[in-house]
Amino acid sequence: MSAPVDSDRHIPVLMDEVLDALAIAPDEIHVDGTFGAGGYSRAMAARGARVIAFDRDPDAIREGRVLADEKGIALIEGEFSRMEELLAEHGVTAVSGVTLDIGVSSMQLDRADRGFSFQSDGPLLMTMSQSGTSAADFLNTASEEDIANVLYRYGEEPRSRRVARAIVEARPLERTAQLAHIVRRALGHKPHDKKDPATRAFQAIRIHVNRELEELERGLEAAEAVLMAGGRLAIVTFHSLEDRIVKQFLRQRSGGESAGSRHLPERQAADLPTFERPAKAVRPGAAELARNPRARSATLRSAVRTAAPLPVSTGPHSSNRSARP
Repeated sequence: MSAPVDSDRHIPVLMDEVLDALAIAPDEIHVDGTFGAGGYSRAMAARGARVIAFDRDPDAIREGRVLADEKGIALIEGEFSRMEELLAEHGVTAVSGVTLDIGVSSMQLDRADRGFSFQSDGPLLMTMSQSGTSAADFLNTASEEDIANVLYRYGEEPRSRRVARAIVEARPLERTAQLAHIVRRALGHKPHDKKDPATRAFQAIRIHVNRELEELERGLEAAEAVLMAGGRLAIVTFHSLEDRIVKQFLRQRSGGESAGSRHLPERQAADLPTFERPAKAVRPGAAELARNPRARSATLRSAVRTAAPLPVSTGPHSSNRSARP
């Protein structure tokens, strides 16, 4: 069993900027779609919000119970893409704010037994929900072509075929240290190199195993559905693939160009903007980067929900529901 996390040591990035974007008023209902160690939820509750938090990681749910009970936070196990359904089960149909902190959490990275990090040896898992297909399952059964495509698409690895070939030749894989060694050897990594090439491979495999980009796309639609008019959306991403999805979604939904996602519905001419023009993207300042180097790639995007109804359904994950009053 993993040791309980010290939430005081896991302060989310861009905390002040996120709270500014949310502009919380007392007794408003706010959703924290990625509870993690509870940093955002605790800060929201301190501002007077009624917080409903989600996480698909059983560790986060189990270890967050004490904090949630202490702060009056409703903590629900489940994917944030299902927030509309899960909120409805708790009698909530509209909220004033939704916050998402995308990607792997510090508490997951710091625990070798979860298999997310190449910096310490552990079982090759990487599953956020601790169920389903693991990284080892994927790498030991997928074709060389499929592995190469995942490395290229989600890790932007330029030599993805070389790495995929090395992985297949080394099968079976069971440990994170084993995978990291294979990647480094395939790419000719030297100890003094500035960036460890295993970073790209681990990111790609993790994103694929957890279907993170699909979860984000559906989560954006879910947030759009539950936010009331004037409700605020704040999303923190950590790499260009995530940020691109958020940027395209907000641009499309605020009346800009059509989104290029295979999941999000195309905006029809009759659709009114469901979000006001997004605020300018915000990135960490020098003081935060000095305090927390993991924040270096973080980007915050935020926007305010209009009173317009949801877009006309043209995609497999959309609906014709009206916006909340």
